[in-house]
Amino acid sequence: MTSETLSKTEYAVAARGLTKTYGHGTTRVEALRDVNVSFERSRFTAIMGPSGSGKSTLMHCLAGLDSADSGEIIIGGKNLLDLSDDQLTEMRREQIGFVFQSFNLVPTISAKDNILLPMSLAGKKHDRNWFNTVIDALGLGDRLNHKPHELSGGQQQRVAVARALLTRPEVVFGDEPTGNLDSRTGAEVLSLMRTSTREMGQTIIMVTHDPVAASYADTVLLMKDGIIVGSIQEPTVATVTEALASLAE
Repeated sequence: MTSETLSKTEYAVAARGLTKTYGHGTTRVEALRDVNVSFERSRFTAIMGPSGSGKSTLMHCLAGLDSADSGEIIIGGKNLLDLSDDQLTEMRREQIGFVFQSFNLVPTISAKDNILLPMSLAGKKHDRNWFNTVIDALGLGDRLNHKPHELSGGQQQRVAVARALLTRPEVVFGDEPTGNLDSRTGAEVLSLMRTSTREMGQTIIMVTHDPVAASYADTVLLMKDGIIVGSIQEPTVATVTEALASLAE
């Protein structure tokens, strides 16, 4: 997963020599310290670590939501750090999907219009066959004309997942995507995200603090003090909990 030899056809996202600092002088914090990591296509990866470990900073930099101080972030063969603001905006719109715990749905329009919003803003028509595939996979067919306040939390999050998948992005990022959901609904959303990697070929990178959520991933990356210190393949709640406890020592 972190091999330097991965070719561009084998990974969706790669970071090389990634650094990020906040503050100056005595308040200076190294959030990322020379991070090297690659994320294979069609895989579900969770990033975990103690508070202040750099996991959210890493995801925000990988997703183009924050700027790194140095290094490379390669998505679709392009280095995010070399892009202009306009080019970065275009990449975020067309090659990167986002699923956050706040859903970020527009309250005055229907579920269908929320799902189509990125395509509408880009002035592009959606692929109807792919739209139907996504909607069927997420079980939203009978909810498309409902506005967000008419949907449950799980249904709203499924709308957010559908919106993220519709443009067939290189990668979908999730920042605590089930943090505001009850355990049953959270499990439903995580199962759907896992299904999207296995049946729809999507690549998902998720930051979470929850070992249960992480157990749905194919791989868990462990961070501490701004660096990646380990990984867990085929994680379980027990193996993740044990690993997090060791990081806290």
